[in-house]
Order: sequence, then C-alpha cells, then structure tokens
Amino acid sequence: MGNRSFKSIARLIRAKRQNHPQKFSQSELSHLLGYKNGQFISNVERGLCNIPLKMLGKVCEILHIGPQEMKQAMIVDFEITLENYLARPGKESLSGDSMDVGQDH
Repeated sequence: MGNRSFKSIARLIRAKRQNHPQKFSQSELSHLLGYKNGQFISNVERGLCNIPLKMLGKVCEILHIGPQEMKQAMIVDFEITLENYLARPGKESLSGDSMDVGQDH
C-alpha cells in the first residue's frame, strides 16, 4: 500500500457523482473530463489516484462541488499523506510533541 491518501477526494467524488441529477456513470464523467479511458473516475473513486490540479475546476463545475468542500477534502488527504510519510521508521509523527518547525537544532 502506498503512503499517499486520496480517500476523502474519493468519497467526495463518488457521493457527488451518484447524487448528481444526471447520475453520471464513471465512464460518462471520465469522458466529460476529456479522458478517452472511462476508467479514470473509477480509479479516483477507489482512491488509487487523485484528480490532477488542472482538472479541479472542471470537476467542481460538473459535479457542483464548492471550492471549500474540495479544498477540505484535499487538506484531509494531504494531512493523512504527511502522517503516513512521517510515521515511517526514523521519522516523527505530526502528532508528536517534539516538532520544532523552523527552529535550528
């Protein structure tokens, strides 16, 4: 399993797609976003990959996702990703007490 997390984005995209008035299939949404391969949204919804930053505006527009809602999902995923990377052996967790950001040791 990789260290990167896309679970919050995955849940948001799936929920918005399934509850959209047009009830887009994964393939339909992939094609609306300009992907020839209909598998793209399936991969996003399974948390295998993220939506490229250049596509965020289009995704938000099509699925009626507000900027704050998208931003919050991305922040949660990024925090989990940081925790995963920093929790590897030899690294301190973000939740640790001894994190001195910006201080010289």
